[in-house]
Amino acid sequence: MITVVSERPEDAPAIETLLDDAFGARRHTKTAERLREGKGPAEGLSLVAMERRRLVGTIRLWHVEAGNVPALLLGPVAVHPDWRNRGIGAALVETSLKRAHADGHGAVILVGDAPYYGRFDFRRDLTLDLSLPGPVDPDRFLGLELMPGALAGARGLVRGTGTPVAATRATPLADMDRAIAAYSY
Repeated sequence: MITVVSERPEDAPAIETLLDDAFGARRHTKTAERLREGKGPAEGLSLVAMERRRLVGTIRLWHVEAGNVPALLLGPVAVHPDWRNRGIGAALVETSLKRAHADGHGAVILVGDAPYYGRFDFRRDLTLDLSLPGPVDPDRFLGLELMPGALAGARGLVRGTGTPVAATRATPLADMDRAIAAYSY
């Protein structure tokens, strides 16, 4: 049985391993990482999927400003290879979006697979007037309004606005440990 729960500090090593396995060593070079760099995830919106005591999936949302509009950045999302195609990724996305809406957030953006995220109502037209701080396939830059009209008038560069964490970079795991320590669950 899979349960989706809030991420805990002790989950950090398993999350880092899962993300490395899912996205490879170059995951820290992606444009979306520029928005997360030096920031902690949005409080209460980092979730894990657990099968008994084994972490099998993860999702995080981050505070950003989409041009002139406050929003969240969804990602990364990863599911252990042995547990893929069982609806775990969808459960993580749905749960995080429900929590974000319940917390009063108006919009979520992401860089991801349009056919996959389209089923959650993410659309390209909501990000047409926005840009990211680096290269990205424009067809993969998607938005979702949790509240109608939340991205209306959003124009310009997306930038990270979350809680700052230690600026020194040692290892990705050390960075994650600092990010987790920067907020409570």
